[in-house]
Amino acid sequence: MPQLNPYPWLKIMVYTWMLFMIILPPKVISFLYSKDPITKKSKEPKGPPWSWPWH
Repeated sequence: MPQLNPYPWLKIMVYTWMLFMIILPPKVISFLYSKDPITKKSKEPKGPPWSWPWH
């Protein structure tokens, strides 16, 4: 059964993990956003608060 032969799959797995753990993280960390996120100001409530009859 060729699936049990670890030779080709071990090599593919090692190269894939090298890609994910060594090459990609610096590229992702160095990514700069084109626009800085802006915090939204909280809006004032419109009108008076409700008066609850059971309070």
